[in-house]
This record gives sequence, structure tokens and C-alpha cells, in this order.
Amino acid sequence: MRISLGPVQVDALTFSQALQAIEGLVGCGGSVFTPNVDHVVLADEDAEFRAAYSAASLCLADGMPLVWAARLLGRPLPEKVSGSDLLMPLMELAAVRGWRVYLLGGAPGAAEKAAEVFRARGVKVAGVDAPMLRDPRSAAERAPILEKIGAAAPDLLLVAFGAPKQELFIHHSRRELGKAVALGIGASLDFVAGHVRRAPRWMSEHGLEWLYRLLCEPRRLWRRYLLRDPKFALIVWRELIGKRALLSP
Repeated sequence: MRISLGPVQVDALTFSQALQAIEGLVGCGGSVFTPNVDHVVLADEDAEFRAAYSAASLCLADGMPLVWAARLLGRPLPEKVSGSDLLMPLMELAAVRGWRVYLLGGAPGAAEKAAEVFRARGVKVAGVDAPMLRDPRSAAERAPILEKIGAAAPDLLLVAFGAPKQELFIHHSRRELGKAVALGIGASLDFVAGHVRRAPRWMSEHGLEWLYRLLCEPRRLWRRYLLRDPKFALIVWRELIGKRALLSP
């Protein structure tokens, strides 16, 4: 079942169900996105990003604010399933199943370091690449990246360009990716490599991960968290008013 949060549809799955759903895509191909507050706002503002989300095979709630908003709208989600929490259990499953994993993006050196961590856990890392991607819509820019991915023939493709680049890259490359399951994982490779520290668990569980990241990187993130993301409340309010209008006699 999918839950509507403004322009984004979110799959109502538990953590274990999400892993099972990804496993079900392996061998067939697909795309897995992990929407957060910022993604919902971007999808509301950008038609192309919205189209990428509409075409995704699986969308998992990355953040407690989405869980709270869904509950407020009477469309409860069972739990938060963030990409960063999902990554290591997914890699453990990949090691057991023998899936080939390709790492794409991340900060300089992060993908290589993350590959070392994954290999130490028995994961078959099929390839690592951290190209400078300026325009994910550009076929010319995507072509050499996709050529390397095609040669590696991965089962799982971890795309860490950050939003909206990673989602648009996956969306525009869906045909070329074939049977690879592409996951947009944001800063997860940086977390695994130890280049960026994650928020304490208590902050994440109380919906304060954004505050931790803002305090760590204020110059880069202040516009996102203080100017753009508050629009999420307006989107939820719009949904709530629309729901009440439908229910009124």
C-alpha cells in the first residue's frame, strides 16, 4: 500500500518488509528512493523530480516528520525506514545472496573507503566510481558513467549524488541500467566511510537529524533547512484541508 504525502507516494512498509521488497526487485531491476522532508518539497516545486518519484519502484520514509505527517493525515506509516539505516543490513543481505554491488558518487574517497568496509563483510563490490556529475539530464554526461556500470553488471547500484541529482540520474538512466536495482542513498557512503558523522540516534528518533546536520554544515545547509524545508508544513496543511473538504457533507 502507498501513502500520499503531497506530491510523493510512500510505501507503507516496515524495515524488514522494505528489505524483502528490495530483494524482490533483484534480477528484475527497479529504483528505490528514500523521501524525506526536502524531497517532498522539491517534488512539489519541480515537475521532473516529481516524475522521477512517480516512476520509482519503491519509496521508503526517510525521517520521522514523514511518519508524523502521515499519521496526522490519517494515513499511518508503520515506521521510519531511512536509507542510512537500511544500507548496512542490505549489504549483509547482499553478502549472503552473492549480489554484485556498484558504488557511485559520494565525497572524494568515500566510495573507495566504503567499498573496503563492504568487502570486509563479504560483499562482492563490482565497481566504484565517483564522477563529477553536473547535469543528470545530460545523456552525454551519463554515457561514460553508464558504460562502466554496464560492464560491471551489478545487481545493486548505490547512487550517492544527493538529491535531486541521484533521483534524476536513476530516472533518466532506467533503460540503460537494465536489471540493476538502483538506490538513491544520499550521504550514506560518506557515513560508512567515516567522512561524515551521523546524528545521534536519539536525535534521529525525535526528528532532529536535520538540526544536527545544520549545526555540522551551516554554510552549506542553512538555505535548505531554514528557507526551503519549512514549506513541508504548508504541503501537509494543504493535504489536510483537501481531506476535510472531501469528508464534509
